[in-house]
Amino acid sequence: MDRVIRTIVVDDELYNREDLKHLLGSYPQVEVVGEAASGEEAVMKVIQLKPDVVFLDIEMPKMSGMEVAKSMRELKNPPLIVFATAYPQFAVEAFRYDAVDYLLKPYDEELLRETIDRIIGKIGPGRELPANRLNGKLAVQSDGEISYIEPEDILYIAKSEKYSNVVTKHGEFDSNLPLKDLGNKLAEFGFFRIHKSTLVNLHYVQRLTPWFNGAYHLELRETEERLSVSRNYVKDLRKELEI
Repeated sequence: MDRVIRTIVVDDELYNREDLKHLLGSYPQVEVVGEAASGEEAVMKVIQLKPDVVFLDIEMPKMSGMEVAKSMRELKNPPLIVFATAYPQFAVEAFRYDAVDYLLKPYDEELLRETIDRIIGKIGPGRELPANRLNGKLAVQSDGEISYIEPEDILYIAKSEKYSNVVTKHGEFDSNLPLKDLGNKLAEFGFFRIHKSTLVNLHYVQRLTPWFNGAYHLELRETEERLSVSRNYVKDLRKELEI
């Protein structure tokens, strides 16, 4: 078993995200499970991935890091927050959000080590995850060949007469596995059942539109397909998506 602290890095500058991810890579107990380039994306990633810790920039367009922190406090199990910024003047306000630490750019490696120790002190060494969780791919077998699909590339999975149709950003695949088994395999990756015959990757959800008799249509990024959401699943879907 690997014991890891699930982490998201949020910064509107790609270089800053890459720099911090590189530094965090020195800590085997820390796993960067996602990143976001905006406040809005950060909130969605937190809902989808349920990290233990968020390293959060403050100065971002549209939605600032402080606004993100305020939104996350409303969640049932909010992650710990480490503010990572070039501006020291926000420190007092940051700790009003119970921040674990306040790191200044460029990052000091010794101070980052102290931050990691502080995080471990608050939540312990991390959650236990299966060893194959870090690099796991969905295996889809067809005509004797096995295709390995990254879970984050999957848009949705629909049950057909004989197969489960796996729709990805790069094409479609047929799986012999029942939809229920696929749902169990992909639950940790943010997949949610919206119909008795459909699983969707919450990361790609864009719009929910009323249809009829309590049912809805769901629009996803990366596809023009509109998926049906059964009225029996609408309430739980909104609970998963919304803060």
